Amino acid sequence: MRAELKMRRRNIALTVAYDGTNYNGFQRQNPPNVAVQNVLEERLAKIFGEQIELSASGRTDAGVHAIGQVVNFFTDGRIEIEKIPYAASGALPPDIVVKNAWEADKNFSALHSAQSKIYIYKIQRGAVLNPFMARYSWHIRADLDIELMQAALQMIVGTYDFSAFKAASSTNMNPVRTIYAAEIFNDVENILTIKIHASGFLYHMARNIVAAAVEVGRRRLTLEKFWQIFESKERKLFPATAPAHGLYLYKVFY
Repeated sequence: MRAELKMRRRNIALTVAYDGTNYNGFQRQNPPNVAVQNVLEERLAKIFGEQIELSASGRTDAGVHAIGQVVNFFTDGRIEIEKIPYAASGALPPDIVVKNAWEADKNFSALHSAQSKIYIYKIQRGAVLNPFMARYSWHIRADLDIELMQAALQMIVGTYDFSAFKAASSTNMNPVRTIYAAEIFNDVENILTIKIHASGFLYHMARNIVAAAVEVGRRRLTLEKFWQIFESKERKLFPATAPAHGLYLYKVFY
């Protein structure tokens, strides 16, 4: 965010939900690509009557959804805080929603002030695809052993080097993260939800954990082998990344 924008009087924070299907991720893109940030900045600029530049808690990939993305921006606009979600509902497309707004401290940053995050991942089981979940879950026809998947997830709770779960193209970011909780449960009929709460996530980390847990659930990967690969820190030994459309940024803690 440019320094001159931080000189404005107000620091507004928003919780945003979006369906990521039609967007090239969250982070601002150049035309003809359209990202969630492009749309939010354009429409908020009309509401506040000035250029808006957002900072976000994280950059979700193309096709990834959000239930609790957090953004902040500086403005001199005078619109009352409680009216912002209502004004946004009339300006934004139906697949992007401002859930709430608040006046943040001048030092608050949606990105840098974040302490931890929860991502969830949805898996649809069964021989026949439910078309109403096609854009929001990974359809797996094979039987999955949920107990084995939970056992695999429990093995990586704690502070570790998560290099085995980072994207192959990741930069030299510190791979050490802390997973506070990781669990799998039946959400609704034939829908499994994997919930991971961590201090932070490497690029593709959540989706790579899901893909490895699914291989364990299919009994293609033993718990012993899962742990061996994890300890090896070799990304190439784990399966391909799970599809983006099953992943949701669920909540950010500050």
